[in-house]
Amino acid sequence: MFSVFEQAPISLLAVYAGLLGLMVGSFLNVVIYRFPIRMKHDWTVQAREWLELETESIDVPPGIVFPASHCGNCKTPIKAWHNIPIISYLILMGRCAACKAKISLRYPTVELITGLLSAAVVYKFGWTVQSLFGLVFTWVLVTLSFIDIDHQLLPDDIVLPTLWLGLTINLFDVYSDTTSSLVGAIAGYLVFWTVFQVFLKLTGKEGMGHGDFKLLALLGAWLGWQYLPQIVLISTLVGTVFGVAIMVRKQSGTNLAIPFGPYIALAGWIAFYFGTDINNWYLAYSGLQG
Repeated sequence: MFSVFEQAPISLLAVYAGLLGLMVGSFLNVVIYRFPIRMKHDWTVQAREWLELETESIDVPPGIVFPASHCGNCKTPIKAWHNIPIISYLILMGRCAACKAKISLRYPTVELITGLLSAAVVYKFGWTVQSLFGLVFTWVLVTLSFIDIDHQLLPDDIVLPTLWLGLTINLFDVYSDTTSSLVGAIAGYLVFWTVFQVFLKLTGKEGMGHGDFKLLALLGAWLGWQYLPQIVLISTLVGTVFGVAIMVRKQSGTNLAIPFGPYIALAGWIAFYFGTDINNWYLAYSGLQG
């Protein structure tokens, strides 16, 4: 069975990966929506237990897998043929099959992004272990980005296991050598931690969340310290451009809280995919590489 995939043209493998990505994107929509709700419920229960208050009256939110997906408006379970990535959204014209309530464009957007990025990963790495872990890496970054957009939150329960996974696979030099991976994790955390501390001392305000430190550490663990400069540069430039645009659009001042995680994740994926070419171009352009 596996030999069939090994012998398949790379373009066909990319198509398969894209279809898989569409299906995974559908599941990621559930994770993006339900995971933060579960976290907030757990925090509330723990806080009330610590304060010795009753917890029986707190409604338990749905789990990640169960119950099955249902319409948020009428609570009707979504049938399998109404849950085909992108296609069902187009056929139903973006509305619930039962109550005709509008379905957010977010859902097919996440599916499409996940599908396209998954296809790109397999197109670049082929039938290799780099593709396998690259898909996991990509799916995690998509999930974290949209959770941060919605809740300004980068959950430790997702970030930290992925960081450890990056360190583990690089024991076998999957994307980087062990030393570069470990230094990347340490340096990634310290870079934004230092920025945070300096900004706090100068302004008395927290310029970013602690989750941003851990996300950059995650990227350093996966890719190695050599890719951190371009990740920091790209995320800062893109974050600044979009941040200013958002403030202008909303006519808000500098106190507007804007999640930075999606820009770090975007820069990290760009470094994952194009990072070697970017570093080689810079070294050649600067004359540091003969």
